[in-house]
Amino acid sequence: MWLNLKFLSWLVLIVGAIHCQAYVHHTFVIKETPYTRLCSTKNILTVNGQFPGPALHVHKGDTIFVDVHNQGNFNITIHWHGVKLPRYPWSDGPEYITQCPIQPGGRFTQKIIFSTEEGTLWWHAHSKWWRATVHGAIIIHPKKGTKYPFPLPHEEVPIIFGEWWKQQIFAVYNRAIFTGADPNVSDAYTINGQPGVLYPCSKPDTFKLKVDHGKTYLLRLINAAVMDILFFAIAKHNVTVVGTDGSYTKPLESSYLTISPGQTIDVLLKANQKSDHYYMAARAYSAAPGVAYDNTTTTGILEYNGNYTPSSPPSLPNNLPYFNNTNASVSFTSSLRSLADKNHPVNVPINITKHLFFVISVNTFPCPNNSCAGPNGTRLATSVNNISFVDPYIDILQAYYGHVNGVFGTNFPDFPPYLFNFTAQGLPLYLQTPRHGTKVEILKYNTTVELVFQGTTLVGGNDHPMHLHGHSFYVVGMGLGNFDKDKDPLRYNLVDPPFMNTIAVPLYGWTAIRFRANNPGVWFLHCHFDRHMTWGMDMAFVVKNGKGRKAHILPPPPDMPPC
Repeated sequence: MWLNLKFLSWLVLIVGAIHCQAYVHHTFVIKETPYTRLCSTKNILTVNGQFPGPALHVHKGDTIFVDVHNQGNFNITIHWHGVKLPRYPWSDGPEYITQCPIQPGGRFTQKIIFSTEEGTLWWHAHSKWWRATVHGAIIIHPKKGTKYPFPLPHEEVPIIFGEWWKQQIFAVYNRAIFTGADPNVSDAYTINGQPGVLYPCSKPDTFKLKVDHGKTYLLRLINAAVMDILFFAIAKHNVTVVGTDGSYTKPLESSYLTISPGQTIDVLLKANQKSDHYYMAARAYSAAPGVAYDNTTTTGILEYNGNYTPSSPPSLPNNLPYFNNTNASVSFTSSLRSLADKNHPVNVPINITKHLFFVISVNTFPCPNNSCAGPNGTRLATSVNNISFVDPYIDILQAYYGHVNGVFGTNFPDFPPYLFNFTAQGLPLYLQTPRHGTKVEILKYNTTVELVFQGTTLVGGNDHPMHLHGHSFYVVGMGLGNFDKDKDPLRYNLVDPPFMNTIAVPLYGWTAIRFRANNPGVWFLHCHFDRHMTWGMDMAFVVKNGKGRKAHILPPPPDMPPC
């Protein structure tokens, strides 16, 4: 009898363990699907035929599996933007950094490990510019048994900003690569896949958010645009920011938002105005001189429920900053603060063991007989510390893990090769030409890093939304002009800086971040303007294994796509 009870107890434990490992599986089928926008129809690459793609709902600390089937005609990878994937870079997704692409007809099961993230993140393609239509929301609810650090909203609504081209996106990409010029700007911005009433053939399908007077709504904003930072506002309504990039913030009431490509922002909207119809609107922030941008405005409609005669037309927001208002962009972003309460503490690295200073620039390469379509017959490029990144022939993670020589160099410079007045006008032309390279920065496990991004005026300059994979970071400082290593650190916020994974380096300015390199693996750092990433504004960190099994990279899955 004792043996039977012992066996039964053992069996219950085994069955319970198996039950606990019954992970949720999702299926992503990559395929071409016809969509009609702006009076014409074209096939676009989608997940499960949806644009935007399906939202993933998880709880903090969950692990899920996503089976990706590529039934399209092009190579593809999928990235889980802002998900740290502790010790498991194999599912991160950037092409030729952590995997080779999933080829047409291929499949790859990606294990997605959530850890400290809570709030809104998103997933998107990380090959060429396919993320223009291959993207969707990730909603990370509080761990079961816990709750939001704000009153429970009446409803939660994802708001995804995007771009739409009448051309096929691969044609836009190929033309930019072939000519060396800036890509054609988009024909429309979108809100949840719809351009809105200000575009032709678009009014009937305009996104509508229906609300009850007096109730509060949690809007989960995602900027999936390929090329542009956006300003966003709702007519006659303020919103309260409560989170960004999967981390909570102190409440920040604002009449407008600035949101960079790759960034997510959670806001509370109180339906506290007169019952009516109101426009929500988004348009580009683009202050770089001479850089073409889509000068149109996408709209949705905030529609109060009830019996009333709505204004015609609805009110447009009158508080959207002008397209080149750098101060408005910087002012909003620099106002964000981490929640920093007992349930959501901050842990800003104080004793820095690695200082990095990365100069990020728009550049040019010369072409034979000035035959390219960039400035003065050159080919446009970008760089980090004067190195314009070149994709390797196999992914860096596979080469690092498998000790394959000759794929990447390990001597990425901590500081730029040239020191000059980065934000001066009329800089010498020789500074515009970088070097090609495939180099990584090696970090020991648990290194505490301070990284200062410095923008330049080279080739006119630009803002740069920089995104780090595998880690979130504290944004401890930001400013216009050249970074002053003696004065600017005195103004750092080391008490409650926002905890982010994507941050804009302002035009002719700098941004300082701090993070702890405690996630072993290969992790991509790049500008989230896709044209800048394609031109070379990217690099990779290799975080080495630490002591003990729990500080080592986990083994790869058996179905990694072949190179």
